[in-house]
Amino acid sequence: MARTIMVVDDDAGIRRMLKVNLEQEGFRIVTANNGREALFVLRQEKPDLIILDLMMPEMGGYEFMRAYSQESDTPVIMLTAKIEETDKVLGLEFGADDYLTKPFSMRELIARIRALLRRIDKLTGKTAESVPLRIGDISLDMDARLVTVSGERVNLTPSEFDILALLMNAPNKVFSRLDLMEQLQGVALEGYERSIDVHIRNLRVKIEPDPSQPRYIETVYGMGYRFSAE
Repeated sequence: MARTIMVVDDDAGIRRMLKVNLEQEGFRIVTANNGREALFVLRQEKPDLIILDLMMPEMGGYEFMRAYSQESDTPVIMLTAKIEETDKVLGLEFGADDYLTKPFSMRELIARIRALLRRIDKLTGKTAESVPLRIGDISLDMDARLVTVSGERVNLTPSEFDILALLMNAPNKVFSRLDLMEQLQGVALEGYERSIDVHIRNLRVKIEPDPSQPRYIETVYGMGYRFSAE
């Protein structure tokens, strides 16, 4: 199942930028524009990780962490425009797990997110394959290699299952045909990537409500395919 990240920032441009980039990395994103709204979203969405701006109106990052720490242990990466060491130390003491100073590198933020999630998974003994993936009416169990649509089992070939698993593990991320060939066979064989089209067509027949107008496996013209989490 796609990990949910909550982005809390009063800057709409930063929220939008983080949402677009993190969804491309396969995360599900929910947002809030201040700490008070974030508390409501936290209770509704139960995110796996929070990216938190410190300086916000109504309820800032420090106030949010003081309140949220009483009801959740969700890991937090704080974003701060301040560079004083005392601000960073104070944030960590309030319960933040990591921090980045604005402006920040998107690649560094993604690396820190993945490292923090891996660390939490290791501590809790959680693995990505221990919980079935569920998006819309589709459920995919990696351990049992079982797919159901609206509760009904669907029989897939090994290649169809592997393609679906790859797409569902990174919803909204675009994979080229060569990307999919490389993931499935360990090497991208140019000229054979069109076989992916056949697998995709067969998958759509088996999992889509209307294969002629796909709801889940979308074609991104000139690029490849993606699994829509909308």
